[in-house]
Amino acid sequence: MPDTFGNKDPVDEQAAIIGFLSQPGSYGLRKGQVERVETHCSIVFLAGDRAYKLKRSLRYASLDYTTPELRQAACEAELVLNRRTAPELYLDVWAIRRDGAGRLVFDGTGPALDHVVVMRRFDQTALFDHMAEHGLLTADLMRALGQAVARLHGLARTTPQHGGSLAMRRVIADNDRELARVASALDHAGVDTLSRRAHAELDAVTDLLDRRRQNGKVRQCHGDLRLANICLHNGRPTLFDCIEFSEEIGCIDVLYDLAFLLMDLQLRDRGDLANLVFNAYLDAAPETEGLRVLPLFLALRAATRAYALAGGAGRRKDPGQAARLMASARRHIAAGIEFLAPQGPILVALGGGTAGERDAMAATLAARLPPVPGARLLPIEDVPAVCAVLTAGCSVLAVGAFERAQPRKPAAGLASRLGMPSAGLWLGSPPAGLDHLFWHPVGTAQAAEDLLAALAGAQVAPGVADPT
Repeated sequence: MPDTFGNKDPVDEQAAIIGFLSQPGSYGLRKGQVERVETHCSIVFLAGDRAYKLKRSLRYASLDYTTPELRQAACEAELVLNRRTAPELYLDVWAIRRDGAGRLVFDGTGPALDHVVVMRRFDQTALFDHMAEHGLLTADLMRALGQAVARLHGLARTTPQHGGSLAMRRVIADNDRELARVASALDHAGVDTLSRRAHAELDAVTDLLDRRRQNGKVRQCHGDLRLANICLHNGRPTLFDCIEFSEEIGCIDVLYDLAFLLMDLQLRDRGDLANLVFNAYLDAAPETEGLRVLPLFLALRAATRAYALAGGAGRRKDPGQAARLMASARRHIAAGIEFLAPQGPILVALGGGTAGERDAMAATLAARLPPVPGARLLPIEDVPAVCAVLTAGCSVLAVGAFERAQPRKPAAGLASRLGMPSAGLWLGSPPAGLDHLFWHPVGTAQAAEDLLAALAGAQVAPGVADPT
């Protein structure tokens, strides 16, 4: 979150409202208690089977909630935008007024003093960050999540007045400013390296970013697409709590939106899940040339998260919690640098074995191929798509039976034509006539990974200089 200015103390500004929302009787409950969850910008009151979200009376560089009218507008925008993905969770906006006796009520006749977003309450264990920590995120859920993000982006309105290279330059400037405040606690060298690489990468993709904006790839997205803002509702991944207070933050390149989720999974050491989301998204919303900007987007998301974590560490009174948050911030800086490390794509064909054996190995190998978030799964017969994805700097994993000799030839030829490394992996006994210069028999996933690691070892992406 950008730095604050002119903040009012929400406890003083909204003391009576907060007191009212803290009482079970305000919701017609005779027993039980109201639980309270506080964030930087809101206070959520949990009562019965509902959640009531109050915007704090404060102002940041990117938002202004300092008047009842501004908070009402924010509540109404939150309801509309989040109903795109979570209509069963976002129910209404309620006004808080006074009745004839001067008491605060939800259904009074006096002027509106404040507003709350009314939501259906759900179990916090259904949040995807909690599920990730407990190993509950499955391959099927990740594919469904990728499709859900693609649906949101497909329906979202285009916003060509935002995005493009200028918007990314502002993101880098914001990251540089915020990281400078915590650089000594993080690691000056790492912060400086990340900034230099981000600036160099932005210069390299400026024209592409501006073309994407002109071609409708900048839309009113989610804006804060982390696992903490996704839950399992009625068996489906459900996106909620999108950015409503700032079009600059919410109206972004669709791949910049997706990058936050991919980065979050990567930093939780679940690159396998990130690759599943990545491929499911692209199956529903194909991208080719745009994949060239994904390393920059991942790095910027990591940098933004790093300063948020470092700032959170500074506010913790528990030394252990502070140390854990700071360690995570350092990991995000290191990851951001790694996302921008020059790595060339690889074309890999996987054949032989049974369909089940190929699929199982593909799920393991796709996430291991550089660069993050791993390989795009494509049929080798779709030559234009394979070439476009490889040219954009993303590896391709082509999976098939390759039973006849003719379909086994295109992979090596494509890679040779593009000047890229390639390899064929064959499960089980190789057939007669197999080209052993390209195809390599492998019996285990580890053997396949070792072969690909050797192939990727000295690859540098063409045209990308390392600014360090």
